Amino acid sequence: MDGLSYDGAKAISIISFIGSVFSPWYAWTKRKAPHNHCCINVAMYGKGWRWTMTERGEESLKQSQDQLQVGPSSFTWKDGRLIININEVSTPHFDKVIGTVTITPKYVTDVEVSLSKDGSHIWRPFAPNAEITVDIDKKGWNWKGHGYFDANFGTRALEQDFSYWTWSRLPCKDGSIAFYDAERRKDEPLSVSLKFHSSGVVEEITDAPKASLPRSLWAVKRETRSDEGFKPRQIKHMLDTPFYTRSAIKTKINGEEIIGIHEALDLNRFSSPLLKPMLALRVPRTTRWKSK
Repeated sequence: MDGLSYDGAKAISIISFIGSVFSPWYAWTKRKAPHNHCCINVAMYGKGWRWTMTERGEESLKQSQDQLQVGPSSFTWKDGRLIININEVSTPHFDKVIGTVTITPKYVTDVEVSLSKDGSHIWRPFAPNAEITVDIDKKGWNWKGHGYFDANFGTRALEQDFSYWTWSRLPCKDGSIAFYDAERRKDEPLSVSLKFHSSGVVEEITDAPKASLPRSLWAVKRETRSDEGFKPRQIKHMLDTPFYTRSAIKTKINGEEIIGIHEALDLNRFSSPLLKPMLALRVPRTTRWKSK
């Protein structure tokens, strides 16, 4: 899930992993025993930013119909809301990040998109129109904004089936728009464009033309979509790595200027074995916590 404050000053992304996609520890086991490589990643953007991504073993994982717990943090579905309780340690600050983030969807969709022809990768945009409430024990980290909640499921490593992908979600006057574009290794390119109306109606829309964004600080290629004649731009830096970038961008779709979240992922770079030791510094692993 992610959220952007209404004033644009703060943003947050929280991702739960079972079989942590970007984990060097999981990769070094040749992706065996995904339940032994789980984590809840919290990324806070703006003044007072923090980053947590502690990987834990299967003894720290607890699942039920309404809850996913990884160590001391959890996702709980209750009364039509997603409540995320955070109790993590930030890297490199080495201080506690404790608080609650709540996603309140306007509705929950039943949309399921296969990103590969054989169904090995699935995207589920559960709540593309939602409000986010952030209450974290850091100065300035009590705010509300536009929220989003989705999930990805896969039975093969991303780099096996994709060389590059870009994704964006863009709140608009009547709901939100999502673009999902990918370069697949064995099939033709993927292009998904969906509008999630405030009423709950979901429709495929005519693709806006592809448009380039400046490369990231690590020179990762970035693309989005935009009306002809408008030049999209980054308006908020978030995350920048040698293979992945996340930012807030401004683009124009069907005559409306929109600010939303954008991601780009270079899986050719991610495949490099040289990256794994670097990732280990950002993804520490512990097996000291057991879920009760």
